[in-house]
Amino acid sequence: MTRRGSRYRLDLALQGGGAHGAFTWGVLDRLLDDERIGIEAVSGASAGAMNAVVLLDGLAAGGRKGAREALREFWSRVARAASGSAAASALFADGGWVGAPMRWTLEWMGRFLGPTHFNPLDVNPLRDIVASVVDFDRLRATAGPGLFVSATNVHTGRLREFRRPEVTLDVVMASACLPMLFRAVTIEGEAYWDGGYLGNPSLLPLITESPAHDLLLVQINPSRRDAVPTTAAAIVDRVNEITFNASLVRELRTIALLQQVLEEDPVLPAGSPGRLFDQVAGLRLHRIDGGDLLAGFGVATQLQAGWPFVQRLHRLGFRAADDWLAGPAAHLGRRSSLDLSAYL
Repeated sequence: MTRRGSRYRLDLALQGGGAHGAFTWGVLDRLLDDERIGIEAVSGASAGAMNAVVLLDGLAAGGRKGAREALREFWSRVARAASGSAAASALFADGGWVGAPMRWTLEWMGRFLGPTHFNPLDVNPLRDIVASVVDFDRLRATAGPGLFVSATNVHTGRLREFRRPEVTLDVVMASACLPMLFRAVTIEGEAYWDGGYLGNPSLLPLITESPAHDLLLVQINPSRRDAVPTTAAAIVDRVNEITFNASLVRELRTIALLQQVLEEDPVLPAGSPGRLFDQVAGLRLHRIDGGDLLAGFGVATQLQAGWPFVQRLHRLGFRAADDWLAGPAAHLGRRSSLDLSAYL
């Protein structure tokens, strides 16, 4: 993938959301099919981090075609694992509405037992799948788009963003570590949980460290639901959605406020972080919002990874990216197509 030969240089921010990450696969599949789009850097958390490392390693190995093949291979293996073992079935809760009671059973048992007792062997089929698809030595050694993988430090409660030369299999699994199901992943003596708690995905490193000025957010967690939940299950589901969107909402609000201030008074005070402000002022934000499309499936389907459902999500993502390329993408290189006024 020759970024300099592409018409548009684009940063990607990939949100996590379990099996709904297959929607993001569809988006990436369509973007890779468009020669105008060059990917400058990628930030991801949880399923977004998995999509990110598969994408960039695929690019390193075989360009656009290699990346598309790697993403398909990854999601097909996830689907096979979801129906191939008892442990994977517990993780993915494959099969229609079986997902809801399975998920609530896991959460209820997790409150009392925790992963040490409920999952004493710390079984995670995703680890083997990611390891089989991604060559992390090649990923770290190959020059290419920037990579930022988010994880939450259990001890400090702070976000850590791992850069491409630091990204290992453990880093990706830390980014996707749900603490009710898996033990914290230890990296350099520090314990980490799912990056979605504090950066889902993290936008700041894309703004400060990537030369691109166009940033495309691929969002898969619903921002809004019109109905007020009344049952315990629906309330917890909505709380989880709000929690895993909270860091993104804060970052978008901060960007909106900074851009508003810089537009009103472009003269920076002495001692201010000039480069950061310059990057924020020149930032053009775009979004492919899968939240509305995926909201009807419900939170339980984030644990449903059967191949028919994964393929359906891929088609939805592919069409959403196709619509974006035919419409809002016309603003690339010119202005934002995402209206940030709602976050002020």
